[in-house]
Amino acid sequence: MDNEPTTLLQQQIIDALKTVFDPEIPVNIYELGLIYDVQIDDDKNVKIEMTLTTPGCPVAATFPQTVSETVQGSVDVNDVEVELVWDPPWSMDRMSEAAKLQLGIFD
Repeated sequence: MDNEPTTLLQQQIIDALKTVFDPEIPVNIYELGLIYDVQIDDDKNVKIEMTLTTPGCPVAATFPQTVSETVQGSVDVNDVEVELVWDPPWSMDRMSEAAKLQLGIFD
């Protein structure tokens, strides 16, 4: 996500996303750059666009549900829809500096 959180609810959602870790890389999905967009409507329905590190990821079928359940269980929202997107493809450039440091990747 390019923009900073604008609301308390958006920050709470991001905090919840930071508790979900990629099954193959010991970094949370937000810092890895797997979250492309978080939208919240007036009824507190949330739509999250995310990707995975690779399209053939073994958790592709179940991971969106895991993300949805984590957000819904942590934040006062009505509904959470998670959509997997593949464009643009994920790359290490999307990772936060903290994630790069954690993995020992230096620019």
